Amino acid sequence: MNNPSVSVVTPVYGCAGCLEDLADRVSMVLAARCDSFEIIMVDDASPDGAWRRINEIAAVQPTVRGLRLSRNFGQHAAISAGLHHARGDKIIVMDCDLQDLPEEIPALLDALQGEVAVALAQRVERRDSVFKRLGSWAFYRLLEWLTDSSHDHAIANFGAYRRDVIDAINAMPETDRFFPLLVRWTGFTAKSVQVNHGRRHDGHSGYSLRQLISLATNVALSFSDKPLRLVIRMGLVFALFALFIVAYSVYAYTAGNIQVAGFTSIIASIWLVGSAILSSVGVLGLYLGRLFNGAKGRPNFIIAEQIGGVS
Repeated sequence: MNNPSVSVVTPVYGCAGCLEDLADRVSMVLAARCDSFEIIMVDDASPDGAWRRINEIAAVQPTVRGLRLSRNFGQHAAISAGLHHARGDKIIVMDCDLQDLPEEIPALLDALQGEVAVALAQRVERRDSVFKRLGSWAFYRLLEWLTDSSHDHAIANFGAYRRDVIDAINAMPETDRFFPLLVRWTGFTAKSVQVNHGRRHDGHSGYSLRQLISLATNVALSFSDKPLRLVIRMGLVFALFALFIVAYSVYAYTAGNIQVAGFTSIIASIWLVGSAILSSVGVLGLYLGRLFNGAKGRPNFIIAEQIGGVS
């Protein structure tokens, strides 16, 4: 089986109504660009019958391949599933809701010249709701603070990637996947390409504000040790505060302002120290939980069914 020149990987969740349009527009763009290509749609247990729609599209478009995950593993696990099955020399990763415009794919592919191995789509003007933009801003600000690294909220998963970049990412055994940070960690030369951003054609975002904050926390625990360093700093702050309380108590006692040791101050000290200890143990527990999940060695995704292929 000959490998296609370009593979397009798109995780599918809640957008069954726009998949045919997505396949048609991507096919039109790539047919004018290269001799062979494939479109890999990964159904992440979409609740709207997306797998049935993918089957119908693959039956009439031989360039479309479908992967159905056994359950909902999450967007980045679905991307990983598609990347493991992508055979192209260059790989495009994009969302399925047509906000990542297929017509911008040529600009991304053109950017893969010379040392540039990663072309990231930088959305000039996001056409999202105010709530969605606010959630995205909060997510990236929290992620920046927790990981001590800068993130452009105008850049997400949409981009073009050379084969060696994807091979490096596929070789990473991490249980907690976050595609943009995995790409950044490889260290390959990246270039931002300004693109237009489309309106969502079907469904709604699978991320609520609470889920975005939870994702940022999980990513930080997986890619950074800053929470542990924050615990150490918090311990030092509590220690200094305790020394201040002790010094003040000794001064007040010697000055005759305290006749009998106070019950309130003792209880307050116990609660203060106890809270610090519990917080520290909680953060350590989260890291141990991540280590435990990694030690299990379970796969990041399970493919229940697949269809289609390029001959």
